[in-house]
Amino acid sequence: MNQLPIFVNLRGMPIILLGDGEMADAKRRLIERAGGICVAEDNRDARIAIVALEAEAEAEAIAAVERLKARGLLVNAVDRPALCDFTTPAIIDRDPVLIAIGTGGASAGLAKALRQRFEAMLPAGLGGLAHALDAARDAIRARWPGGPERRRAIDAALAPGGPLDPLSDQDADAVEKWIEHGGEGVGSGLYTLTIASPDPDDLTLRQVRLLGSADLVLHPADMPRSILSRARADAAMRVDDGQADEPGVVVRLAWATTAGSS
Repeated sequence: MNQLPIFVNLRGMPIILLGDGEMADAKRRLIERAGGICVAEDNRDARIAIVALEAEAEAEAIAAVERLKARGLLVNAVDRPALCDFTTPAIIDRDPVLIAIGTGGASAGLAKALRQRFEAMLPAGLGGLAHALDAARDAIRARWPGGPERRRAIDAALAPGGPLDPLSDQDADAVEKWIEHGGEGVGSGLYTLTIASPDPDDLTLRQVRLLGSADLVLHPADMPRSILSRARADAAMRVDDGQADEPGVVVRLAWATTAGSS
């Protein structure tokens, strides 16, 4: 991962936008859609800037980026990834669910193609599910008072085929029914997974589910990053030293040629 994806609240925030033409107009629409206010370069309250100058204005774009960065602003230079502090992703909007697809500036076309593919997969009611989960926050805490217990129950509910599977259309009372009848999800303990291939596409659904629920992942030193990246982004990881007495869900990865269980 060469960039940290973040969502910035632009509502009411001045954003410097330099440029005219189609590129600048597209960025203006994006900023205003997010609630930002497009301002000129001389605005002293802005903390973010977008330079949307056409290809023939290369020297002008470089000079503008240098001026803005010298003021401490975070700068995006459209179609000039080497000059960017941040890039703007392709966006799927299921308010309040927002899915951003980025390539670090490598290919906006690839990000767009992926957005179009995923757009067709996501139910129109996905935002409604998010609103229902938000409204039920207190009820969920009461049903599963412990943090790890609650996280595992939510993971199980949102898993493929689960009662709140986000890729399936949900009834209006789906969240209420889940709170009343939902299971506990993956229980605490040690789970040893036999990895047969370095290709993450060969992982089973069970392995993916356990990695996604893990608090700690123990792994051989040569386990590929592509496998480890299927774990929770905030899961602890360390090379397996034979010690596995930590609380929570501990997943031990082992190669099939050396492992005794799966």
